[in-house]
Amino acid sequence: MGKAKRERSLADNEAQAVTRMIRTSPQKLNLLAQLIRGKKVEKALADLQFSHKRISGTVLKTLESAIANAENNHGLDVDALIVHEAYVGKNLVMKRWQPRARGRVGKILKPFSQLTIIVKEAEEQA
Repeated sequence: MGKAKRERSLADNEAQAVTRMIRTSPQKLNLLAQLIRGKKVEKALADLQFSHKRISGTVLKTLESAIANAENNHGLDVDALIVHEAYVGKNLVMKRWQPRARGRVGKILKPFSQLTIIVKEAEEQA
């Protein structure tokens, strides 16, 4: 028996990849998500490879995973893919402390975030 199969939340010409527990703040990660949003995947890959930001390698891996999902799981054409959506969500925050003067404490927050990239096969324009 078992449960009924869950309906696919994406369209037939879309594929996605999600990376969770990325050790950076959502605000910093969103700068890279804005950089690739709406671009063709070749241009987005090039932009991420030459980015000087520390977290760009993780974003690059996520984008490559979304491209591989599109090609292998959904049979989409890699050359016609664009980054349809790239959005960032909050994840857990580790709370640490550092001793300060006169017996007080300084709070240190170490945020984590998650990244979702959805690639879409663009229609050919004649």
